[in-house]
Amino acid sequence: MKSRNKLKIINDPIYGFITVPSELIFELIEHRYFQRLRRISQMGMSYLVYPGAHHTRFHHALGAMFLMQKAVRVLRSKNTEISDEEEHALYIAILLHDIGHGPFSHAMEHSIVENVSHEHISLLMMEVLNSEFNGALTLAITIFKNNYHKSFLHQLVSGQLDMDRLDYLKRDSFYTGVSEGSVNAERLITMLHVKNDKLVVEEKGIYSVEKFIVARRLMYWQVYLHKTSLVAEQLLVRLLKRAKELSEDGVVLPASESLSFFLKNHIAKEDFSTEILDTFAKLDDYDIISAMKAWSTNDDFVLGELSRMLLNRDLLKIKLKNKPISEEKVQQKIEIVANKHNLTVHEATYFVFSGLIENQAYNMEIDTINLITKAGKVVDVAKASDQLNIEALSKKVVKYYLCYPKAH
Repeated sequence: MKSRNKLKIINDPIYGFITVPSELIFELIEHRYFQRLRRISQMGMSYLVYPGAHHTRFHHALGAMFLMQKAVRVLRSKNTEISDEEEHALYIAILLHDIGHGPFSHAMEHSIVENVSHEHISLLMMEVLNSEFNGALTLAITIFKNNYHKSFLHQLVSGQLDMDRLDYLKRDSFYTGVSEGSVNAERLITMLHVKNDKLVVEEKGIYSVEKFIVARRLMYWQVYLHKTSLVAEQLLVRLLKRAKELSEDGVVLPASESLSFFLKNHIAKEDFSTEILDTFAKLDDYDIISAMKAWSTNDDFVLGELSRMLLNRDLLKIKLKNKPISEEKVQQKIEIVANKHNLTVHEATYFVFSGLIENQAYNMEIDTINLITKAGKVVDVAKASDQLNIEALSKKVVKYYLCYPKAH
């Protein structure tokens, strides 16, 4: 085989040219674990609301790495010590931060694996890659897990103002066309500083931080928690749960080999061996879409109907309320559906259900965004803001939803 130039340049619609900083990073991008991200949508079922939202986790990971390159340059120019080894580890950590996402991003975590988070799977994949690449990812994993003595490096990967958030807000805003979510990532990065081993923002960047927090809140209500996306994601979770239920009862469902494995087996956190991880790494959005097409004509009313609803965007009705939905109301709707379609109460719960969503743009308790004044004093952005909106945005807003078939 011919040797290839591994210091590639990739053209990105958001930032222009992204350079691959090292041969190792090129090899990681080429790896089948990472290439799979080309087949995992960044925004799950949001394309049913925003037709342009077909970008992938692959796009996002490269974009986050590009922003990290900018952040390293800015911090070094302000005399923050970042060694070449730490720099390289940061690029690897941010590049691989989402590598464990399953098909349609979050649906898998709540359906066919037993509460195994994508963060946990990402870490397992990073550890497998680390052994394949002879320990070259050790420092990246240490930073990713927040076990490194320079905590600001972890904040760049996972914090209130990390490169992950800066990229996905800008990227998701671009592909959905929701301009309210567009943040000036470059300006925010230019304002970054490190004080007492913590990431801070120069005081003059306060309005950019305010804009970032407001954009995040608007994107959650308008995009990530949009009621149509919400009901579609809930239907997908229920579709996979129903398929798993039938498979466990001995029903043979047409599905890819890897999807069949997860439908037939109970897989919890402790079960993720290297072999199971490899099977998981073969799963992507296409497995689910192919399965839905095959299941849409299945004899099981629940499986067939849920598949058709998602394929044809003929979804359930969803109502959002400020107060919890009474159990009585939910039971009433369940009985109507059960009687109409001759279903058991359990089967009817696939079409009638309630839940809640939360939106908190800025969490003051977990990891505050701090500003540094010219005098070197560090203050929380919510206290420094001359508008009361930051404090208001730090309050958690909870809404309750009820989903049921349109005819009822």
